[in-house]
Amino acid sequence: MSDNKESKVSQLFKNLEYGPAPESPKIAYEWLDSHERKFGHFINGKWVNPEGRKTVECKSPATGEVLASTIQGTVDDLNEGVQAARTAYNSWSKLPCHVRARYIYSIARHVQKHMRLISVVESLDNGKPIRETRDFDIPTVARHLYHHAGWAELMETEMKEWTSIGVVGAIVPWNFPLMLLCWKVCPALAMGNTVVLKPASFTRLSALLFADICAEAGLPPGVFNILTGDGRFGSAIAVHHDVDKVGFTGSTEVGKILRRVTAGTGKKISLELGGKSPVVVFDSADLDSAVEGIVMAIWFNQGQVCSAGSRLLVQETVHDKLVNKLKERMKHLRVGNSLDKCVDMGAIIDEGQRKSVEQFVEEARAEGAEIYQASECIPDGCFYPPTLVTNVSTTSKIVIEEVFGPVLVVLPFRTAKEAINLANNTLYGLGGSVWSEHIGLAMEVASNIKAGSVWINNHNVFDAAAGFGGYKESGYGRDGGKEGLYEYVKPKWCASVRIDASKFDVNAFGPAKFPAVSNPNTAPLASDGQNTPKIDRTYKLYIGGKQKRPDANYSRPITDPKGQIIAQVGESNRKDVRDAVDIACKTLPGWQKRSGHNRAQITYYIAENLEQRKEEFIKTLVESCACSREDAVKEVEESIHRLFHWAAYADKYGGNVQETQHYGTVLRLHDSVGVVGIACPDESPLLSFISLFAPAFIRGNTMLIIPSEKYPLPALQLYQIFETSDVPAGTINVLTGSRDHMTRILTEHQNVNAMWYFGSQEGSKFVEHTSAVNIKRTWVNYGQPRDWFDRQQGYGEEFLIRSVEVKNVWIPMGHIFAN
Repeated sequence: MSDNKESKVSQLFKNLEYGPAPESPKIAYEWLDSHERKFGHFINGKWVNPEGRKTVECKSPATGEVLASTIQGTVDDLNEGVQAARTAYNSWSKLPCHVRARYIYSIARHVQKHMRLISVVESLDNGKPIRETRDFDIPTVARHLYHHAGWAELMETEMKEWTSIGVVGAIVPWNFPLMLLCWKVCPALAMGNTVVLKPASFTRLSALLFADICAEAGLPPGVFNILTGDGRFGSAIAVHHDVDKVGFTGSTEVGKILRRVTAGTGKKISLELGGKSPVVVFDSADLDSAVEGIVMAIWFNQGQVCSAGSRLLVQETVHDKLVNKLKERMKHLRVGNSLDKCVDMGAIIDEGQRKSVEQFVEEARAEGAEIYQASECIPDGCFYPPTLVTNVSTTSKIVIEEVFGPVLVVLPFRTAKEAINLANNTLYGLGGSVWSEHIGLAMEVASNIKAGSVWINNHNVFDAAAGFGGYKESGYGRDGGKEGLYEYVKPKWCASVRIDASKFDVNAFGPAKFPAVSNPNTAPLASDGQNTPKIDRTYKLYIGGKQKRPDANYSRPITDPKGQIIAQVGESNRKDVRDAVDIACKTLPGWQKRSGHNRAQITYYIAENLEQRKEEFIKTLVESCACSREDAVKEVEESIHRLFHWAAYADKYGGNVQETQHYGTVLRLHDSVGVVGIACPDESPLLSFISLFAPAFIRGNTMLIIPSEKYPLPALQLYQIFETSDVPAGTINVLTGSRDHMTRILTEHQNVNAMWYFGSQEGSKFVEHTSAVNIKRTWVNYGQPRDWFDRQQGYGEEFLIRSVEVKNVWIPMGHIFAN
């Protein structure tokens, strides 16, 4: 061996530099060549290449190499793809559960057989390191397929009250192209739906490869279809009249657009959107482990992760120490070609995204932030260095907005309460992590972070058995776990609804109306036949545990079936709503912390007091509604039963333990939604009021309820029962008046977390359309009445599902046995 070689070897031992370890792209090139590097749509089990379509080149972000060309879909292509899915649905949905499970299992096996090919294609097309696609993305794909093959097998027993929806339009992003595809496709197919999917414009190849694998696995034609196109084509899929459900993962801005364009149509929609996830590090943490966890949290996939831990919150006592350790660790991160097995970070998806990341950083620098970048060995091209930003305020743009790149901002905190407040000081709520060796502290902080996934001493761990999704403007719905199945089913009793919502003008909905003095010719005052006039009955609003006059001092007359005025109720306005929301928000934290047993006892107490005053309510129902005494007795008795039913669930729907591959425990917690607005229907006015408020109440929500506009009196008689049943002030607030006007104000309010509306088709569109302002959870009836006495329609499982947010808390182990 020459002296030169010896010196090279000895030098390597000194600096411990890595040499390149490239993965061969040959296997991917062979697959691309088998398609002549030209792809059309995958429709009805075959490749379709219509003439005259515009094409888009798929390029490797790491090298700029052109990998293949794909086509841009048109309306004709969309109609063909949806028709194929609709035709296939008629047979696929009727297959025995076991047969559907067999098909999904077969796809899983074929994915495993082609795992290396898929990994290389994904790395080439997306620019992420081959280590990540090989060791994380594709194993997760196989895991989801196997897991949901199991759910397909068990649907008849575990989801017996639910049925498939129909054709699912799935729209997935470019950061995890195949993994997020499977997060949509697996539950959809398992529950008996068919799928039309649009991959992201930047990353189409792994989805097209998956189509080949599905065909190879024997999936029936039309069950899974892929149409390629731009962003507008995705919106066209969402609004297509024969698509029943939209599943979207992407930016919050696009999610809001999809919510608006599908509003009022009857389509089900789930949104997994952006994030600004906190990483909370206490001085009791193992700082060296925390540093490695932070690397995984923010520089995994170049920070192009919706749950990326992009806000580092560090306790003041270890702030400087941790930042110094982090800077030292950043020096050793390798950035380079995605097929190099030794790199830690690959390329940014495209030059436009890279410039966006750079602009965020430079604006922060201009504001006075301190920027540290490990940029000594950044190759030319679409790459960006790991970046640490300190000396920022909570109002800095780079702290508030999602960067979607390898940029970490650092903020100090002093106490655990301050850490929780900082963690929740965001419009988003997708993920977060807590770092401490004190498990009690970590669990308490995790339970108070408003996010769909919270990891303890870890970050960005996923599994098919644990649903992933967000709070607030991070969207709603879950991908994975049993909780994710509900996004792809509907109650068996519920008929499909298709509405032309274009005829409704949301700007004209719910105008303010001011009641005038009643005309005695058209609305005479009810009389009992006596010479002495009746004492006036004017019901006030119920806000903060007190009966209050409406702000504007307007009231509206309530008439009996003969048209005679029997009472007056307050006419609520925007000020009344604002007061009620403020009180509900202040009451919420304390009510959420009450035990399930305590909430159950209060609900039982309401039922007990209603039982004692049953005759009063029967009389009111008979007088104010066009119902017989027999029907009134039935409604009151069922209302009491309904309260007992929901009281029983107050301490029996808190969550469970998820059976993941994680070495540790994953807790599924059923958190409250928050402040819920409820607009009640006119049918069964007492029973529907109780059926809607009770499940929300027992699960720890506070609420603002609009009783039946036509028959409000039975609900208003509950005021005194609430006051004598230990109901905490501010948990239940009742606003009377125009249902649609109050619905408008509640839906527009930023601090209302969910809106339930049981009224007209027009109102249903308004609620869904306007909810996009802050991605409210919505539940509307599209103008369709329901039988409130029916077991499924009046108090089925969907009432509980609507009343909770699912949070998964990941708790690691490893002190005794190696993972």
